[in-house]
Amino acid sequence: MTIKPNIGLLNALIRITFGLTILAWSTSKLVKHPWRDSYLIAALCGAMKVAEGIVRYCPVTALYDKCQEMMPENSADSDSDSMDGMEGLTNLNEDSSVPYNPS
Repeated sequence: MTIKPNIGLLNALIRITFGLTILAWSTSKLVKHPWRDSYLIAALCGAMKVAEGIVRYCPVTALYDKCQEMMPENSADSDSDSMDGMEGLTNLNEDSSVPYNPS
């Protein structure tokens, strides 16, 4: 598995900025209330965002890209309409309130 940068430079700078902000906020709260675990979890999340910004690699983005590659494309059926089961609804008369049912 090769780790290549999958986020842009601006996205990395935003991640570093928000990560340092969350890290500073959570550590200052953690000093005042050391028994609360929520501040520790926020500090870990902030540190993770800083690390993602520095290496410019986001595992969630990589997972999303991998799932998009695995999904089949619908380009072979590009000339057909997406309303395959809606034949009766396309030609409605303005005076009829019930669509045509061929069965």
